[in-house]
Amino acid sequence: MRWGVAAQDAVIRAVPVRRLEEALVEEPQLARAWTRHLALEVQRARAKSEVLSLKTVAARLDAWVALNHSTLPPKGQWCQVASEIGVTPEALYRELARRRRQIR
Repeated sequence: MRWGVAAQDAVIRAVPVRRLEEALVEEPQLARAWTRHLALEVQRARAKSEVLSLKTVAARLDAWVALNHSTLPPKGQWCQVASEIGVTPEALYRELARRRRQIR
């Protein structure tokens, strides 16, 4: 059996593989939705891999901002963003401080 870790409270349901395979054959709409979901997950994984391949904190942060169609993250989310881009929170804080100084 395989296990996962929930990042927040979640309701989960175990579905036998055989039942899932049957449902995908019997319900084309479910098969299309599942295919779309898997395609999006592959795209997200590739994008994350691209971000992590960048050499500098600045480049990683710029890529994260571009991927998330966002501006800099709010203060309460900095540790999460640091984890997502593969840097320490302190390195991210330094980069954010450098950007604030440039704006002034």
